[in-house]
Amino acid sequence: MYERMLNKQVEPTVAEMTEYCGENAERFSVINDWLTTTFSTEQKVVFPYGNKYGWGIGHYKKKKLICNIFTEAGAFTVMMRLTNKQYEAIYDGVKKYAQEHIDNKYPCSDGGWIHYRVMCQEHYEDIKKILEIKCK
Repeated sequence: MYERMLNKQVEPTVAEMTEYCGENAERFSVINDWLTTTFSTEQKVVFPYGNKYGWGIGHYKKKKLICNIFTEAGAFTVMMRLTNKQYEAIYDGVKKYAQEHIDNKYPCSDGGWIHYRVMCQEHYEDIKKILEIKCK
C-alpha cells in the first residue's frame, strides 16, 4: 500500500500521477493547483532524491524549493522543511496526526523536514495550513 512511482526510466505525465493517487487524486490535483495559483509556485515533475522517493511534483518559488509532493498508490506525501519557529506557529492549529509529524521531524539546522502523507480530507486541510506557513 502507498507504493510510489519508482521507474526512473519512464517519466509520468501529471495526469498519470494524479490518477495513481486513487481516491486522493482530486486532492493531489487541487493542492498542486492551489500552490501555483495562491503562492505563484512553479511546478516541475521531478525524481529528486533517488529510487526510494520516486516521481513527484516539485514546487519552486524563484528557484527555491517550497516542497515536493510525491505520488503514491491511493495517497500522496508532501515533503518540506520548516524552521522551528514556523512549526511552533502552526502546532496548536493542526490535528494530532500533523502534530506527530512535527514532533518526529528530521532535524536540520533550525527546524527540520517532514514527510506528511495525505490520505483523507482532514490530512489535506492540515497540510494546507502547514504550506501556508511555509509560503508566507
